[in-house]
Amino acid sequence: MKVDGRHIRSIWLEPDGWSIGAVDQRRLPHDFVVARLTSCDSAVDAIRSMLVRGAPLIGATAAYGMALAMRTDASDTALNHAYKTLIATRPTAINLQWALDAMRSVLRPLPPSERAAVAYSRAAEIAEQDIAINKGIGQHGLALIEAVAATKKPGERVNVLTHCNAGWLATVDWGTATAPIYLAHEHGHAVHVWVDETRPRNQGASLTAWELGHHGVPHTVIPDNTGGHLMQHELVDLVIVGTDRVTANGDVCNKIGTYLKALAARDNGVPFYVALPSPTIDFSVDDGISEIPIEQRSAEEVTDMTGRTADGRIETVRIVPEGSPVANYGFDVTPARLVTGLITERGVLKADRTALSTAFPERRAAAAE
Repeated sequence: MKVDGRHIRSIWLEPDGWSIGAVDQRRLPHDFVVARLTSCDSAVDAIRSMLVRGAPLIGATAAYGMALAMRTDASDTALNHAYKTLIATRPTAINLQWALDAMRSVLRPLPPSERAAVAYSRAAEIAEQDIAINKGIGQHGLALIEAVAATKKPGERVNVLTHCNAGWLATVDWGTATAPIYLAHEHGHAVHVWVDETRPRNQGASLTAWELGHHGVPHTVIPDNTGGHLMQHELVDLVIVGTDRVTANGDVCNKIGTYLKALAARDNGVPFYVALPSPTIDFSVDDGISEIPIEQRSAEEVTDMTGRTADGRIETVRIVPEGSPVANYGFDVTPARLVTGLITERGVLKADRTALSTAFPERRAAAAE
């Protein structure tokens, strides 16, 4: 996607041929900073510290982390250590395990002398595959936006509500939930995005708004609790969110607050879609509410907020009284019954086992192994 008119991805191989460049998302929206990852440990830190975040990008970063590990030490011991260290960084997003399994399966049979070169090649394939998947999601989601646009009067805009950041910053490029929006914008459709701020980390206000603004897509940032009001007043045509994991039965695990948006959408007859890249499907899990581990993150994400002061300084301030306990659940689960459809690279599917198994039999087979 574009930043100040220049195409950029969220992660890439640097010109030196071995180190990895990535947008430091902790510094956005006030500073655009590129980080350089030079070891497996730096990839681990990038994922843990949320320098990179978003399920597809976490997977790509982990793949490159394995390549960096193999460049330093390609032994079996180093391979196993890199896998175990990287997979422990984030517990909820299934893309992390998918990418690491893909890397390990191709590297393990090879002699150590061949592993580094193959690791870089396979990591690059995973990154390119993510871009292709997201472009496919965009094409199928575009049809949904165009269908809404066809019901509008000339000049009226299609209003899409998003939650968290499922844009190109959460993937290698294009994004998941934003891919249909970017394509609609590029096709000349009048599209406008309601951007949930998405507390506590404010990924909507800090990241989605930043990338939409740089790409020229009309948008408005709203407090998280505003969505239901907008739906009641027919100011939302459809909701499109991303996901960190979707179960075999179609339950959707995504950033905390997604479930509430789905409830409001159902009550107001607003279509609720989930942009689903196939590596995010977890056929080993049936019931998302009881089986998916929900990450509980640092209390400081709730108690503290960082922003730019009037005189240009970046400051962090505390907004919660000292001594008040904090619960910070990172994700929630939206039951399949509340999902209008899953926008995948192979079409828009019903949120159920039959549709997912039919569309992605290779994913189902891999889970059964």
